[in-house]
Amino acid sequence: MSSMMPQPDTAPIVACTVSRDVQNFDLLIEDMEQALGESWGDLGFAEALAFFGQPEAQSLEFIALAMDDADEDNLVLMGEIITQAKSRDIKVILIAEDMTPASLHSLLRQGADEFVPYPLPEGELGQAIDRVRAAEEVASVAAQAPVLKAGSQKEGAVIVVHGLAGGTGATTLAVNLAWELATAEKEGNPSVCLLDLDFQYGSVSTFLDLPRREAIYEMLSDTENMDDEIFGQSLLTYQDKLQVLTAPADMLPLDIISSEDIARVLEMARGHFDYVVVDMPSTLVQWSETVLNAAHIYFTTIELDMRSAQNTLRFKRALQSEELPVEKLRYVINRAPKFTDLSGKSRVKRMSESLSISIDVHLPDGGKQITQSNDHGMPLALSAAKNPLRREIAKLAHSIHDLNNDEAKAA
Repeated sequence: MSSMMPQPDTAPIVACTVSRDVQNFDLLIEDMEQALGESWGDLGFAEALAFFGQPEAQSLEFIALAMDDADEDNLVLMGEIITQAKSRDIKVILIAEDMTPASLHSLLRQGADEFVPYPLPEGELGQAIDRVRAAEEVASVAAQAPVLKAGSQKEGAVIVVHGLAGGTGATTLAVNLAWELATAEKEGNPSVCLLDLDFQYGSVSTFLDLPRREAIYEMLSDTENMDDEIFGQSLLTYQDKLQVLTAPADMLPLDIISSEDIARVLEMARGHFDYVVVDMPSTLVQWSETVLNAAHIYFTTIELDMRSAQNTLRFKRALQSEELPVEKLRYVINRAPKFTDLSGKSRVKRMSESLSISIDVHLPDGGKQITQSNDHGMPLALSAAKNPLRREIAKLAHSIHDLNNDEAKAA
């Protein structure tokens, strides 16, 4: 470890701890040495602000801002440290012990990238470092917004995924279905756009490890003046194959945009992409009807439990009361019983009959690999290609793509 102010004749310093006294965080010292060897330094709160202005700070990738309850009186100073670091593209990892949730929330809102509790869980600091470095790489790639061809009229197919209960795998299905469609061909893959319309709890950006940007809110708040360039700048590119409109950076009311706004966004997306996959909020809002009417397929995910059955019945009745096209609905049961589970299969049949619905898609339980893949920000095809859930979603994607190709040829 390089103590105090890093010296010019030492190896480049890529990180610094910033604290009142780093000796109060001995586990942090050990983890920093394990992760970075000798290429890190230690600074006090006031020293950090002075150091940011020195040439040696140009090599900094991140700072680990360590604090405990005794530092809560210095929140203004720590907020300034975060602000100065972010203005120089230096990532900030918060290391906190016995801090109040309000204080942590305040610092995270000012731009801190990661939070790790102290005492440090085993390997957690190393994982946080990996995440901030990966985010930097993604951000540099994502900064290249796709250039959309003006006047393009592809009339892409709209595929909607709507979870009728929390935890039924709607976002997992939407993200992986979009990826499988985007990689459906060995050559000349179809163009796919994934829209996260859950403006409050949308997690597509998390599942693909993409940043949330202010440009999204700006586009949504003025769709009347949206053109190809503005829409393209709102999208992020994932692995050069998938275009994504993430949820906005801040939690917004679901009715912040109108049905006309949603119609414009869908029309713009359809004009530029072969497939538009939409991840819907579970709540019905005024523009839900717009999405349903625009959809070619409307997947609703459920599970084999009472809450899903009750929500399905209420959802179906709500659409029928408004004379909406319920025939577009395709019910998807997540964590479906295995082939040998005759009792489970019987329960699925009884559920289908009692609700007067057809459960068209049965998705198996993918186990822990699903959560791990989502936490790591990768589609299942890249992280667990042989997982049974991934295989089933891939089959679904290919059946949709083959059907779309057959209809295009018939036309």
